Amino acid sequence: MRRIYLATFIPHQTVSAIWEGFDEHLLERLNPPWVSAELIRFDGNQPGDEVHLRLNLIVMKQHWVSQITDNQRSAEQIAFVDEGKQLPFFLKQWQHRHLIRAVQGGAEIVDDIRFSTGTLLTDALLYPALYAQFWYRQPIYRKAFTPVT
Repeated sequence: MRRIYLATFIPHQTVSAIWEGFDEHLLERLNPPWVSAELIRFDGNQPGDEVHLRLNLIVMKQHWVSQITDNQRSAEQIAFVDEGKQLPFFLKQWQHRHLIRAVQGGAEIVDDIRFSTGTLLTDALLYPALYAQFWYRQPIYRKAFTPVT
């Protein structure tokens, strides 16, 4: 499996304040303009919850269903994992660990993704597009969660 790991620092913010904003409205904002995806269902971020998306590819529609399989909390961090249960044709495996952790001066949001297309070649070809999609989230996270001073 390939791995994408991106961390976004949010100054002067708490883990719990960021956690409260991880909802369907944020998920819709995180979708980059070059990916046509419609949020069909969002249950939440607790184990057993599901997220359903419809990807509108050029010549076909694909469904993506992820299920929250883990949620861990401590005083210093909150993490939850979504795993692909029904994936678009180009993916065979998907696991996305979302981590919000306290760091000096604020908090950090981590997107830790592991994915596989089934072959090393197609993994390598898809990697830049997936990386760009999650890199796109960083300024949205900062805007959504940096407190106004």
